[in-house]
Amino acid sequence: MSQITLTFPDGASRDYDAGVTAAEVAASIAPSLAKAAISASLDGKHIDLAWPITASGALSINTLKDEAPALELIRHDLAHVMARAVQELWPDVKVTIGPVRDAGWFYDFDRAEPFTPEDLGAIEARMRQIIAAREPVRTELWDRERARAYYEAAGEPFKLELLDRIPEGEDIRMYWHGDWQDLCRGPHLQNTGQLPADAFKLTHVAGAYWLGDASRPMLQRIYGTAFRNRDELKAHMTMLEEAAKRDHRKLGREMDLFHLQEEAPGMVFWHPNGWTIYRTLEDYMRRRLGRAGYKEIRTPQVVDRVLWEKSGHWEAYRENMFIVEVDEEGANEKRINALKPMNCPCHVQVYNQGLKSYRDLPLRLAEFGSCHRYESSGSMHGLMRVRGFVQDDAHIFCTEEQIEAECASFIELLASVYRDLAFDSFDIKLSTRPEIRIGRDEDWDTVEAALENAIKKTGNAYQIDPGEGAFYGPKLDFKLTDAIGREWQCGTFQVDPNLPTRLDAEYVGEDGAKHRPYMLHRAILGSFERFIGILIENYAGKLPLWLAPRQVVVASIVSGADDYVAEVVEALKAAGIRAEADTRNEKINYKVREHSLAKVPAILAIGMKEVEERTVSMRRLDQQGSRTLSLAEAVAALKTEATPPDLR
Repeated sequence: MSQITLTFPDGASRDYDAGVTAAEVAASIAPSLAKAAISASLDGKHIDLAWPITASGALSINTLKDEAPALELIRHDLAHVMARAVQELWPDVKVTIGPVRDAGWFYDFDRAEPFTPEDLGAIEARMRQIIAAREPVRTELWDRERARAYYEAAGEPFKLELLDRIPEGEDIRMYWHGDWQDLCRGPHLQNTGQLPADAFKLTHVAGAYWLGDASRPMLQRIYGTAFRNRDELKAHMTMLEEAAKRDHRKLGREMDLFHLQEEAPGMVFWHPNGWTIYRTLEDYMRRRLGRAGYKEIRTPQVVDRVLWEKSGHWEAYRENMFIVEVDEEGANEKRINALKPMNCPCHVQVYNQGLKSYRDLPLRLAEFGSCHRYESSGSMHGLMRVRGFVQDDAHIFCTEEQIEAECASFIELLASVYRDLAFDSFDIKLSTRPEIRIGRDEDWDTVEAALENAIKKTGNAYQIDPGEGAFYGPKLDFKLTDAIGREWQCGTFQVDPNLPTRLDAEYVGEDGAKHRPYMLHRAILGSFERFIGILIENYAGKLPLWLAPRQVVVASIVSGADDYVAEVVEALKAAGIRAEADTRNEKINYKVREHSLAKVPAILAIGMKEVEERTVSMRRLDQQGSRTLSLAEAVAALKTEATPPDLR
């Protein structure tokens, strides 16, 4: 039997017979490790302890102390255990798929009766019984015919369809949790007893079309969340409670910002308050981009399919595009157009007008571009996932030698914008060349090095995500962490030599010959709609004064103060502050409570004392009590806060 060499994280290596399993390797190192092991990583790939290892490589044994693999396995195994519990409680239920997602998992079921909250409790109880039994998890490779016969006999039509979707020649792997079986790629734990019985919870049920296709059966999707221990679960559930309070859809109603309705799914109806936030943010970004050397343009929303075919989007993105058929005068057939799902092909058209020289580069073209993408109804979520949105989009046309400098300046601009919006830190992920790609390796070497050097020059930490770049070039993704610890991927920077080639973009080089420019796709906020949703949730609706749609309410305590209230409002407006009067015949406590619920940052209470002394009593949102200021002092203080950070 042939020998293989396995190298361990401490640098040591051992020889084994080819076909050895990671479980056997763990046992050869220490019995305690074999007992604690949950999976292994071979050359960076997560593998099951029971899978044979046939080639030499770097091997590490994972235990529950290794957070990423532990959470993946806990959640994946719990999905199987949940499906087993459901079928044991209701044997007529048909099972489908149950992937890991975010902080948990879901599993889709075909059941005639809807699941109830009481059912979730019963499922959880049965899951804990399965965990307590410590039943072994085992795996086998089957041929297609055997697997088909098994699922036909079991009456599992969805599993038969999944079986047909597995490409010829790919392994068909079966997993058992005790006596319950599922079709799965794995990996999984050694036994159900390795699951934490007190660190999971089934959260809710939702409808979901089979394979996301609205023409297919509607299934019931049960969601669960899980962690390594009870404390981690408790912290997560507390975060979810806080997230529910911050839900931008709830706050959007309370603050009268926007709404969505069935007649325009995934399209936002902005109300005056919400549109004020939108315009304030857009104006801020326009100023920042202008100072950074970007030239703003505007391109059409409806474009002939010919351009999308040239760019490659028609083939790759057709199912997500809104199609418009037009009867052109004098034409014998309909012209097929599409609402643009992205701006980049149109930006190349602007670049292509007129011959460009190397002296014109870098050329930075920005657009607050309105885009439309068909998202499935089940995936849409308030402002966070919509069908119609606007991006703070820009494309930089440059030479290869300019990529590093452009990347560095972009990172510095992005960091400054995020600081102004109270996100003082962010994470950077550098995604490198995928296995299937275009271009020469030496070109990839140059461009990847340029991005990495740019990050280093700005002094930011970063992680490398091997193989996750686009087929045409590497990219940077920028993640923000909000006030309750959630991550949001917003900014992006992508290097693209492909689209300029497809759309014939050129420039005349210093040598007098024509060359292809590189195209740098970049965004800081991403979608305005989504970023505003993030801001609302990050601030829990309590936006800083410069972004708040309603900045100051001047409220009378008695009717005799009405004239002075009007004078105060006019003084604030003259200073550029959004101010309004509340002279209703209501008690001041009622007014303060109402405007506080609407998240107005500052309330100025005016009674006869304030009239006589020409002062105001200022109450700030979420602060106890009030303080008395002269009118001039109040206007000056509020004016500073109401001024956007880049203009202070």
